[in-house]
Amino acid sequence: MIDHLGIQVADVDASAKFYLEVFAAIGMREVMRFPTPGGTFVGLAGPDGQPTFWLGPPNGPETRELHVGFRAPDRAAIDAVHEAAVKAGAEILHEPREWPEYHVGYYGVFLRDLDGHNVEAVHHG
Repeated sequence: MIDHLGIQVADVDASAKFYLEVFAAIGMREVMRFPTPGGTFVGLAGPDGQPTFWLGPPNGPETRELHVGFRAPDRAAIDAVHEAAVKAGAEILHEPREWPEYHVGYYGVFLRDLDGHNVEAVHHG
């Protein structure tokens, strides 16, 4: 259903570094970067190499929290995301665990990115 998603961040380079470090365990990598008169945009991809998650400069003040969930290949990747997030100093909203209220096998970790957004890594086991 979703082809790609872009979010505005206060510091594109710092946010790209954060996402690449924290979500490396799910295969996230930078595949595109291009400057515009309004600032730099960075396209991040998973194992398929398609830039589906974009970081860009703000057009104005951010007033709403976003929630973004990234699919992980297994529970070990979720645990690795958690470990990387702790190492990066991210606020952990919910430590890795199964969430049976969503469905049996839903295993995820929830954290805040540098702009206060609720980001998640999830495995549907």
